[in-house]
Amino acid sequence: MPANPSPRTPAWPPKSAPRLFVEDTLAEGCTIVLEGPHAHYLGKVMRAKVGDTVILCDNQTGEWAGRIGQVAKRRIDVTASERLRPREEVPDLWLCAALLKKDRFDLVLEKATELGVAQIQPVVTRRCVADKLNADRAITIITEAAEQCARTALPQIVEPTKLDNLLKNWPEERTLYFADEEGGGPVTNTFVEHSGPAAILIGPEGGFDDAERNAIRSLPQAHPITLGPRILRGETAAISALSVWMAVCGDWGKSDHSGKE
Repeated sequence: MPANPSPRTPAWPPKSAPRLFVEDTLAEGCTIVLEGPHAHYLGKVMRAKVGDTVILCDNQTGEWAGRIGQVAKRRIDVTASERLRPREEVPDLWLCAALLKKDRFDLVLEKATELGVAQIQPVVTRRCVADKLNADRAITIITEAAEQCARTALPQIVEPTKLDNLLKNWPEERTLYFADEEGGGPVTNTFVEHSGPAAILIGPEGGFDDAERNAIRSLPQAHPITLGPRILRGETAAISALSVWMAVCGDWGKSDHSGKE
C-alpha cells in the first residue's frame, strides 16, 4: 500500500479569519486595541481566543495579518505581523445616486462598495422621497460591505447635494453617464466610446423631471444611456449600470486580483 500522504500545510492566513477595518495606521509589530463593536464581534460572535488570526485593513497601507495577543471582557489586542496586500487601486468611477427610501439606498451603498466604486455621491432631485442621509449608518454599511468583499480601500462617501449644484460644479475632465428612462445610447457602446474618469448618475424612484433631464443633457460631459427595455427601480438601475461599466471599462478583466506586490 502507498504510504500515507503527508498532511498539507494549512493556508495562512486562514480564509476563515475575520476581516476588520480599523482607524489606526498599521505597521509591522504595532498593536491595535479593539473595543466596542469590534471587540464584541471577535469575542462574542467569532469566539476569538489568544493566538487566533485577524485580518486588519486601515484604508491607508493595505491589508495585514494580525495575531490576537490578549482577550479581555471589553477589549481585544491584535498585533500586526505581516502585510498581505497594499491598498488597492480602484477604478476611477463615481456613483451619483438619487436618494431612495432608507432600505433601498442602504442596498445601493452596499452593492456599490462591493462592485468597486471609488466615490458615492448621494443626490437630491425634485422627486426624491428623502433628502437626508445618516452619515454614521452609511459609513457602517460601506465598511461592512468592504470587509465582506475583501476590499482594502473604502469608497469615499460625500454629503448629499442637490442636482443643480452637482451639475454646476461638475469637473471638466469627468464623463457623466446618466440613466435616462426616455432613451439614450446603448450602455455598452456608450461606455466603450469614452475613457478616463467617469461617473454614473441614477435618478429617483419617480425619475428625473423634464427640467432636470434638460439640465443634465445640456452638460457637455453628459451622455444619456439606456439600461434596456424594462423600467428598473433606482437600486436595480444603479447595480446594473455599475456592473456593466466594471465589466467593460473597470477591473473585472484583470487576471490577477491578488493585489500582491
